[in-house]
Amino acid sequence: MSAINDSKTSAGTQKPSFRTPDAQGYYGKFGGAYIPEMLHRNVEELRTRYLEIMHSPAFKKEYQNLLRDYVGRPTPLYLARRLSAQYHTEIFLKREDLCHTGAHKVNNTVGQILLAERLGKRRIIAETGAGQHGVATATVCALKGLECIVFMGEKDIARQAPNVARMKMLGAKVIPATSGSKTLKDATNEAIRDWINNPNDTHYIIGSVVGPHPYPDMVARFQSVISEEIRTQLKRETGEELPTHVIACVGGGSNAAGAFYHFLDEESVELIAVEAAGHGLTSGMSAATTQLGRPGVLHGSKSLVMQTADGQVVEPHSISAGLDYPGIGPLHAHLYESGRATFLNATDEEALRAAFGLAKLEGIIPALESAHALAALDQLSLNEKDRVVICLSGRGDKDLATYMHAMEGGL
Repeated sequence: MSAINDSKTSAGTQKPSFRTPDAQGYYGKFGGAYIPEMLHRNVEELRTRYLEIMHSPAFKKEYQNLLRDYVGRPTPLYLARRLSAQYHTEIFLKREDLCHTGAHKVNNTVGQILLAERLGKRRIIAETGAGQHGVATATVCALKGLECIVFMGEKDIARQAPNVARMKMLGAKVIPATSGSKTLKDATNEAIRDWINNPNDTHYIIGSVVGPHPYPDMVARFQSVISEEIRTQLKRETGEELPTHVIACVGGGSNAAGAFYHFLDEESVELIAVEAAGHGLTSGMSAATTQLGRPGVLHGSKSLVMQTADGQVVEPHSISAGLDYPGIGPLHAHLYESGRATFLNATDEEALRAAFGLAKLEGIIPALESAHALAALDQLSLNEKDRVVICLSGRGDKDLATYMHAMEGGL
């Protein structure tokens, strides 16, 4: 994996790149590690050892073998002909929905479980919103025979029941978060509290490019296999390895970080991140952090955060549990502020319509998260010479209850 072979982020010897943070874990003015003293040892151990471990030949061999033989990589880059015809351009779907467990999340959990083993950790905790990261964590814990505890908002447990059942079947203990909005933010809070209370034997597998350094960089590296494959596959399919546009949904932002990673320094490639507008930007029920947030600290790093004037976190809303988060990863905050990426948003209704559209045009039912990325097509001015890649981050099995409800409502 070329992503794992990148030069070290803390060496200060490589030319400036959007890919990597500085020695303190900052992308521009966003990032860092804002943590309680009880977590200093664990986070510092990760910071000083993650690149050394990831660069080791034994790690790379095991990781690559598992991606190939267990996860099912490379995932296809599919030319969606009927969707392309509708928008009079060339649209490719990067089929992360075909990964084992049904989403991109497993790229990261496979890497982090191998890291945890090498750090001597036998107890694994995770947070989850839509449940895909929880399933992916439970899966690799079962693979390696490690204890697994997943924190999930009580609201998300109700709306993502199939994934809760999968986690339990895989041997994980699912603990509900009953505070706040009872969604992803609150599950993350509970996971951090657990880690504080169990610092010695526990590794926290964060599921997105959020949290204290080195998590944003580490997760982005594991997910960068997505863009690495896109370049190779696009070259084979079209003769050109660079698309004109890469589109991905963003909550915390791990699938977008992976889809953007190997194009971050390619200025000809337009990067488009799509946030969840919920009921609308001015409705008070949204999760469009770049539009509604301002700089602040959330879950261990400085980024853009939806908050009140006195710094209290504003409860987000999205029909998609994986985007129902009041912050964004520091890499994405930097991409937004610097103008390197364009940030759009899609409402719940727009995401639903995009999901039904893809199902009827291409026979693919996407996750509601991915449907937000698809909805952005209606906001772009594309032409027949464009080559658009959309990261289809997950499949829609987990969202069937929501889709059924929408159909009952006449959608």
